[in-house]
Amino acid sequence: MIPLRQHVISIVAVFLALAVGVVLGSQTVAADLLHGLRADKTDLRKQVDTISEQNRRLIDELDAADRFIAGSAGRILGGTLADRSVVVFTTPDADPADIEAVTKGFDTSGATVTGRIALTDALLDTTEGDRLRTTITNVIPAGAQLRSGAVDQGSMAGDLLGLVLLLDQANSQPRSTPQELSLALETLRGGGFLGYGDTPVAPAQLAVVVTGDGARSSENGQGSNIARFAGALRGRAAGVVLSGRSGAADNPGPIAAIRSDAALATTVTTVDNLDRDIGRVTTVLGLSEQLGGGAGRYGTGTKANSLTLVALPG
Repeated sequence: MIPLRQHVISIVAVFLALAVGVVLGSQTVAADLLHGLRADKTDLRKQVDTISEQNRRLIDELDAADRFIAGSAGRILGGTLADRSVVVFTTPDADPADIEAVTKGFDTSGATVTGRIALTDALLDTTEGDRLRTTITNVIPAGAQLRSGAVDQGSMAGDLLGLVLLLDQANSQPRSTPQELSLALETLRGGGFLGYGDTPVAPAQLAVVVTGDGARSSENGQGSNIARFAGALRGRAAGVVLSGRSGAADNPGPIAAIRSDAALATTVTTVDNLDRDIGRVTTVLGLSEQLGGGAGRYGTGTKANSLTLVALPG
């Protein structure tokens, strides 16, 4: 019979052997795992370096294309909007550099910019809807009516400003008197809905709405109100372009709202790469397309159907 002490020693020896085996085995597994992780890290680093290099080359190519287009803007745009007039609307998130570049493009094209009007947060904020609708109702020119479908604040504001600021397509004459135009603009500015400088704003044939990257589109319906504003303007104008940065083409951005609406997508031209020279040139050319009865979706964002309509000079 095996003594108890020997039995205990045997059991301890078995467990000690198992422990040593586990330790040695785990060291082997850990070493293999560490080696595998190091190999994966090296492989991933190579992939990151490759992708970074590809991105660098693409950015360099895009910058070179922008420089070429900027240098060729005079040849591309010269005379495309000669004897035409444009009013420029801007949203609160529009980048000042984009606004200046588009305005300069119109000068190059031969168009006359009759005014620059800044839409404020109050005009685009659904919580201000009732106050805005009341203000608009009180300044409609005598004998004129807003379109029956213009019931939301974006559509009502666009329709009113189209009525007083955009020339009649049939005869190229103003739809309002200078006094009616002044009353509408001054009342909306006094209510905090618009902003503009001291230079008088005059009626125009065409309109462009310059917006930003869509970052604030979900705030109180701003994205959809900008889209409806542009759509209502188009009902009164010979042509309208809504132009912004790529984020504005993602839901719920204003460009996304235009492109997702079957009626608006075929009547309002949209450009989603306004931060690039190609987008700024395309914005100006988009009004030429509008005058010809066309409408396009340009840029690199969601639902764009072409990068540009630019015919590059040879």
